[in-house]
Order: sequence, then C-alpha cells, then structure tokens
Amino acid sequence: MPSMRDLSLHAAILSYSGAYSGQRCVGEDRVGSGTGSAGKWPTVGECHLCSQHTSAEVMRRFLLLYATQRGQAKAIAEEICEQAGAHGFSADLHCISESDKYDLKMETAPLVMVVSTTGTGDPPDSARKFVKEIHDKTLPANCLAHLQYGLLGLGDSEYTYFCNGGKVIDKRLQQLGARRFYATGHADDCVGLELVVEPWIAGLWAALAEHFRSREGREEMNGALPGAAHVQPGSLQIESQVGLLRLDDARRKDPEGLEPNETNGGQSGAGTEDPEPSLICSVPPLSQASLSVPASPAAYLQVHLEEPPGQEQGQAPATSAGEPVFRVPVSKAVQLTASDAIKTTLLLELDISKTDFSYQPGDAFHVICPNNDSEVQALLQRLQLAEQRDHHVLLQVKADTKKKGAALPRHIPQRCPLQFLFTWCLDIRAVPKKAFVRVLVDYTSEGPERRRLLELCSKQGAADYSRFVRDARVCLLDLLCAFPSCQPPLDVLLEHLPKLQPRPYSCASSSLSHPDKLRFIFNIVEFLSHTPAAVTLRKGLCTGWLAGLVASSLQPDSQASPADGGTAPAPEISISPRAASSFHLPEDPSAPVIMVGPGTGIAPFIGFLHHREKLQEQQPDGSFGAMWLFFGCRHKERDYLFREELGHFLERGVLTHLKVCFSRDAPLSGEKAPVKYVQDALRLHGQQVARVLLREKGCIYVCGDAKNMASDVNDSLVEIISKELGVDKLEAMRTLATLKEEKRYLQDIWS
Repeated sequence: MPSMRDLSLHAAILSYSGAYSGQRCVGEDRVGSGTGSAGKWPTVGECHLCSQHTSAEVMRRFLLLYATQRGQAKAIAEEICEQAGAHGFSADLHCISESDKYDLKMETAPLVMVVSTTGTGDPPDSARKFVKEIHDKTLPANCLAHLQYGLLGLGDSEYTYFCNGGKVIDKRLQQLGARRFYATGHADDCVGLELVVEPWIAGLWAALAEHFRSREGREEMNGALPGAAHVQPGSLQIESQVGLLRLDDARRKDPEGLEPNETNGGQSGAGTEDPEPSLICSVPPLSQASLSVPASPAAYLQVHLEEPPGQEQGQAPATSAGEPVFRVPVSKAVQLTASDAIKTTLLLELDISKTDFSYQPGDAFHVICPNNDSEVQALLQRLQLAEQRDHHVLLQVKADTKKKGAALPRHIPQRCPLQFLFTWCLDIRAVPKKAFVRVLVDYTSEGPERRRLLELCSKQGAADYSRFVRDARVCLLDLLCAFPSCQPPLDVLLEHLPKLQPRPYSCASSSLSHPDKLRFIFNIVEFLSHTPAAVTLRKGLCTGWLAGLVASSLQPDSQASPADGGTAPAPEISISPRAASSFHLPEDPSAPVIMVGPGTGIAPFIGFLHHREKLQEQQPDGSFGAMWLFFGCRHKERDYLFREELGHFLERGVLTHLKVCFSRDAPLSGEKAPVKYVQDALRLHGQQVARVLLREKGCIYVCGDAKNMASDVNDSLVEIISKELGVDKLEAMRTLATLKEEKRYLQDIWS
C-alpha cells in the first residue's frame, strides 16, 4: 500500500494542476510543462511520482449542498460535482432540502454549499426548513464545531440585501462553531455570476487539498498513521512548476488544432484596418491569445422523436411540481397611461370565481406565459426540426453518461409535442451560459466560428462574453444565426436550455372590494437586442404576450366599464399562487403606514387602500392609523396611474397623505423646482417619516425598481434616521436593520 506521504503528494499534484486549468488535469498535453521531456501529465490511474497509485485510492469525499430557487445554484453545484473527480475528489451532491440524505451534526467530511437568494434577501424556498432548523435557539453554540465548510452565495447587487440567502447561513454556521476552510464567495448576477463563480471553483480544489493535507497531518501527529504529516520540500518544486503551467486550449481542445489567429480569416480581424470586435469577430490580443477553455460538460440525455399517434389533445402549460394552476378568463383590460407616454401601462382584471384561488392585498402570483411563437418557429426552422414540430419527445438518461447524479429534467414532460416543449417549457430567450457555448463548439464545423466560440467561453474572453453575449441579451437563436455552421442536436439543447419561468406580479386589488376578481398592472417591456445581423426591438416575453392577448378588448381609461354584448370569448391565461410573504398590512389597523411605490410599484398599495376602505366601512367605530403614499412618475398628464382613485381615497379619508413627484415635468413660471423622486420627497418630509416609524411604531413598505429607487430610498431612510435621532450613519443603519427584523420595513422590489 502507498504511504500517507505519497497519497498526500499525489492529491496535491492533482489539485494544483486542476485548480489552474479549471478542468481535467490528467492525460492531456501541456505547453511549457517543466515536468519532463514529454510535457504530459499521467493518464488516469497513474501517479506522476511512482505510477502505482490508482485514482480511486486518492479520491477524497466532500458533502456538496445547493439551495436553489430558479436552478442557477443547482447548475453551479452540478458543475462542481462534475469537476471534482478530475481533481481527485468525490462530491456527495444533494439539494439542501433533502435532509434525510445528510446530517451536519455527524458529518466528518468538508462541506461545500452553493446558496442563492430570492425575493428581497431571503433564502430560497428549498432552504427555508434548513434555515429554520439551524436557527433553533436550543442548539448548543458549538454543535457544529467539528464542521469545516466553504460557501458560494449568489445574489444581485441591485437589491439592498445582496447575497443575503448565503450570508444568513454563513453567519449562523459560524455561530454554531463551524469554521471555513475556504473563503466565502459572493457572485453578482448584476454583472455576471461567472466573474466570481469561475475563480471560486478554480480555487476550491487547492483549498480542499490543503484541508485534507492538514487533517491527515493532525491524524499522523496523533498517532493514527505513521510517516510525514505534510508534503515534503521536494514536492514544492513540482507544485511551483504546476503553478507556472500554461494551458493552450485552442490546440488541446480543438480537433483542428487552431493556433491563435490561424485560419481565422476576417473573423479575427487579421489583415483588416482598425477592426472592431463583435459577437463574431475578435481583435488582438484576444484573437492571438492561447486560451484556457473548460472541458465540455458530460452529455447525459438521449432523445427520441416519435410520430404523433393521431388526434392531438390540448396540453396544460408546464409549471413547477406541486403548484396548483388555474385557468382564468381576463374580464377586463385597461390602458392606464396616455398614448404618448414613454411606457405603456396596462391593468388586467381576472375572473377567479370558478376557482379556489385566494389572496391577500400585498400577495403576488405567477403568470405562466409562452415563448414568442415567431421565435419558436424560427428556432425550429434553424434546427431543421420544423417538419417534426408535432412529434412527441421521449427522454431517457444515457446509460454510459459520466454526469454524476444525472436525471431527467423535471420541467420537460414526457411525450409532449416538440413545439409544445419549445413554446411552454424551455426558456429559448435565456442568455446561453459559458458551458452551453462550450458545448456548441463541438457542433460547429467552420474553423473561424469554432475559434470565436472558444474565445467567448474562455477565461481570456470573459470581457467579450460579457459585452457581446450577456449584456447584449443574445439568445440561442441569435447565436445560431451568427454562427451558421453550428448544428447542435436536440439532446444538447434540452440539457442546457433552462426552464421557462413563470412571471410574478403583485395583486392590485382586494377580495373585499373586488370579490371573485384579481387585478394586476404591468408596463409593456421593450428592449434592444444587438446581433451582427441587426439591432432588434423585442418586447418582454410575458408583458408582450399579455398585451397582444388583450389588444382587441383594451379599454382606454381606468373608468371604463367591461364591454358587454360582445360575442368574442374572453382570452384566458394560466396563473398559480406564489409563496406567502409578509408584505401585508399590519395586523393592528391602528398602526400608521407609509407606502413608497413609484410607477407600477403602486400596485400592492392600491390593494391596501381598497382593503382599508372596506374595513372602515365595516367598522365605522374602529381605530385606523394614518396612511401615507409617496408616488412618482414622469409626467402628470401622461402616466399618473390611478389618479382618480387616489383622489377618491383622499376624499374618503382612507388615504391621509399623498405626496406625488413628476420627474420630467418642468416647473411653471415663478414656481419653485418640484421634488423629482420619491426618495427626495421622503427627505423633504423626514421629520414626519421618522415620527411615524420611530415614535408611533408604524410600518414602511417599498415596492418597485431595485436598481435605483429601492437603494436610494434606503439611503434616504438612513439619512432621515441619522438626522432626526442625532446619530451617525452606522447607528442609523442598525436602527433600519431592526425595523426590517421586526417586519416594519418591508420591500417588494424587482430588477
């Protein structure tokens, strides 16, 4: 049997070489090796030192848990799991909700966690039970003192509580005695998760190797095993040489052996004057660089297309398992903005009388929407599958797959028609991840196109990927049109296209004032998509679909009554409830309320006001607190939403204070410049705001844009508290954090 020293050294070699390349470290040519005349690493089963140790002997187990809301944390954890074997480790992969498959109190292996964040800073639904359990106050302070862990948090810096899902777990593990063997990473979806995820994973292997070396050293010092407790000095030279290795993936991964700029024609910009980079074209130094490119993810799906049996039956839209879905008619559609407004805002009213769907003001729900039909048809045509659009899709996991824990995607129903699959199940507009781009390389025949795709998924091409793929909102169809020799098979697409997610909307009504009805509002989203062929104006997937659905029955203003006498059937949509939130009116109706909701952020507050109006009618002698509303829009005459309704609530005394800002209206001659934004209006009335929150124990609700408004409102509140209490900024932030913990500072925000 090999000695512990040999095993430790072997693991060190594997981990250090793997950490540099980010992928497989054995059996592949290297450039500038410094490790022998052949410049090769040993094949699987060989040891570089003695050629007698098998890979199975040096595999070290670690527990890998993921907490996901929309699948990103799971995909990253699966990537870690796939890479682990090549670095001499074995990952025991589980969803954090599968508590019957692991026990942290008894776990002796290191723990690696990937945790996403949902809502305004909450752990994902799959982690709720776990978070509740570790926050049990009866747990001893050192109950996890035996545990060492590394955690990768996912979040979006446009939200106030960035990566808070991971931070909550990280902090509590520390409080329970667990220690980090690897620094916590915080990946930002606002700028691109891969900017943190890729280097974090690359560094994980060295950290795991060091963890196992130090543990083995402690065991040997305690007499558990004889021999040296650390890597001998002679091995340091080998490790330093590993760190100097330079991976030329353009040669290693590409069967055609493309050198930098070789056969790249005009796409690299060679030979042209002042070339401009684009999605299909790179320029020096990238076009001349040796590339560090990850290996292709292991394939795991096998797809068969079966001719339809005959008469097709309608199929319900796909949704998450366990979520009830309700098919409901649209009973009313209203345009709330003027025709010359910059954004078009619609209100839809749904008839839920024939369902058991229930809600409270402040709740949100999901709308299940399809992909754009013209984009679906164009994609099927490009994939040469248009003639098979009605064929049924049969999936199974490949018997010889190397993907650990491979399973059929839950969002793809068996035996559904191909067109249904691309319409309702797969997000064909999703920006392709780098791993997807890497797979597309393997199905691209033209050398210059292969080279460019390799650049886009390489370490060196990270900036080009961000600029020309992620920031440009390029989708699969855009890529396939830009790289015509790319012909991926259907199984590859089903492995990498994510689930088409339902879209959340806030309820803008109250069942007390609108029984059997559910109202919501939205802006029709429009954005530019940049491709080599053209700059395309696209509408939001769900908002564009909804607008088209109700176009023929759209009413011009909020006071219009539902059309009667018409013969056209009302359009129907599918909805499902969303997980319960705490964004509700206070249980004590005498508590004062401050509502901050510019634009469509006013939606839940319209529900609040309708609800409060009915409660005051039902309880004429009741005690009801003041209600403040800070609302903002661009122009008073174009996009002042619910203007007449708000006036009605003021007259009835339901709404006690209304502060409205118009950011684009110029002041009239002789008038003082008006307040432009809601955060400015809050500061203007800072004394009253502080009184409501700090003395009268009121609640503040913020709804709307996370990128600018929500963070600016947060800053304004810190400034107000600091000024009114006479404390520094840090103390004001602590006070605001206390309000959040007490559920008196609540947010419903989106990016």
